[in-house]
Amino acid sequence: MQISDLPYPDPGVPDARSGPRFLLWLGRGQLGGQLKSLAWGVLHFGGVAGLPYTVGLGIDAVVDREPNRLLLAGGLLALIGVAISVGDAMLHRTAVTNWITAAARVQQLLARKTAELGSALTRRVAAGEVVAVSTGDVEKIGWFVEAVSRFLAAVFSVVLVCVGLLFYTPELGVVVAVGVPLIALASLPLLPKATGRADIQREKAGKATELASDTVAGLRVLRGIGGEELFLGRYREASQEVRKAAVRSARMWALISAIQVVLPGLLMITVVWYGASLALDGRIAVGELVAAFSAVATLLYPLRHFEEIAMAYSFSRPSAKRAARVLSLTRTDPAERTEQAEPAGEPAAGGDLYDPRTGLLAPAGRFTAVVCGDPDLAGRLAERLGGHAMEEQRAADRDGDADGGGGADGGGGDREAEDGPSVLLGGVALDELELDTARRLVLVQDKDPVLLSGTLRELLDVPASGAVDAGAALSAAQCADVLDALLQSAPDGVEDPMDARITERGRSLSGGQRQRLALARSLVTDPEVLVLDEPTSAVDSHTEARIADGIAALRGGRTTVVLASSPLLLDRADRVVLIDGGTVAAVGTHRELLHREPLYREVVTRETDEEQRLAGLGLTELEEALTEIEESA
Repeated sequence: MQISDLPYPDPGVPDARSGPRFLLWLGRGQLGGQLKSLAWGVLHFGGVAGLPYTVGLGIDAVVDREPNRLLLAGGLLALIGVAISVGDAMLHRTAVTNWITAAARVQQLLARKTAELGSALTRRVAAGEVVAVSTGDVEKIGWFVEAVSRFLAAVFSVVLVCVGLLFYTPELGVVVAVGVPLIALASLPLLPKATGRADIQREKAGKATELASDTVAGLRVLRGIGGEELFLGRYREASQEVRKAAVRSARMWALISAIQVVLPGLLMITVVWYGASLALDGRIAVGELVAAFSAVATLLYPLRHFEEIAMAYSFSRPSAKRAARVLSLTRTDPAERTEQAEPAGEPAAGGDLYDPRTGLLAPAGRFTAVVCGDPDLAGRLAERLGGHAMEEQRAADRDGDADGGGGADGGGGDREAEDGPSVLLGGVALDELELDTARRLVLVQDKDPVLLSGTLRELLDVPASGAVDAGAALSAAQCADVLDALLQSAPDGVEDPMDARITERGRSLSGGQRQRLALARSLVTDPEVLVLDEPTSAVDSHTEARIADGIAALRGGRTTVVLASSPLLLDRADRVVLIDGGTVAAVGTHRELLHREPLYREVVTRETDEEQRLAGLGLTELEEALTEIEESA
């Protein structure tokens, strides 16, 4: 795999059971690139290992006054120089290729998992953690993949030097063969402590990143309540904790680096002292002494890669563990996936949307509004209608079973409801569909949609049926003033508002403007079923009424489900469903439910029955009623 071939057509199915297994899986996927890198590394380090012996050969030729041997030594030196240069250049090229391709593979896997889980991802993993995994952790994983081939080539050169010295000058070769393994293994006892400090640093950095992300996202609100300095102070404290942890980690790695310098230096002193005594006694030649000294000096270079691989693994192991944790998250329960032999076929067009858990039925081609007194319940219902399995809810239910053996009432009814079947579209369970098919058929827009940075044209360039153009969607979502605002803030020369840029997450726009642009994006998609969770909560009543008319007109003949409590939206719906206690309590039109359902009236109008009765009384009746209330009190 070359950099020019990226991205991968298919990044594969990772082994996410643990961090080391994930690293091993990455290595197997890059076996060809690692072998290329290893081959060039052997050429490079082999040349480095052969350099001392060639120098010794040349010195012996000078001492013995043999010009032919000197020419041979010179030719070998030139050849070794070419091998070192070419091998080093190609080793760097292939190793960096391995790094980039490994990082790209991990990023593709993370992007695919993010698309699969959607909004459920940030409920299972903190947003700052996701950012840290997709940036810093990916880099550390790529570093380890890059360092593996260099380390193996360095091991080859170290063994070559030691074995060569044993044959070239056995007396000094024994000293080197014993000393080098001791140097290589001397840092091992310090690695667990160094790894622990690195983990602490990474954990604190992740928390600081999450705090910074939350602070930036809520900066406008913080300024409004005067809490900006408070949160900035918290971030300063968090960043100082990161700095202290980084210093403690750096001290340990500095100690390991010092050991890798001091011990080879002591070995060199030993070799020179012992070799000089052997040369004075005539037991070795001067060239052999120089070769042994040069070999030990040369070993300093490959031995550095022992330290590098230790650092790379220590940093990449927790990073791989975190990446594996994200990649192991699933859209549905593992138990449900094992029961499902094959994905279900695509439901026929025009089918009803039915939720067996709540009893909610959204007839095909109709505009259905759903009223829930609990906003959290509405959010969970919206995700369930979209086929987004609430695995963490099931896990919480199982934990509740283990703790108390029952639900809130001590019975099994709630658990049975939570473990009920998936939402059905045309009689086919959404959880059994292929992910791409489920997302194409049902689109859920939650109450806090995200706008990506880019032009408005790019924002609306989404997979769609093609039946609804951008202009019609923007008009239905009442985005005329948003287009004017984008055009006014655009640089000179931009005349079409579709070419105006939207900042990150649309922070330059108001909440209502962001909400309407997100609604227009959903309308452009034109799915068979569109689920909207409070799509007009941030707009004024006049705009809300026009949006309700626009949705009803544009989605005519398509299934639309809106979770809301606004009378303006509810009055435009073909049918309204009241959810109470997790099940359907009443069905009808908005006006019918207002007259016959006290709970519906209380949720929608925010008035109790007593307040309604008092509002309809005259002055005399009101005074009598207040007297009755005071007497009863």
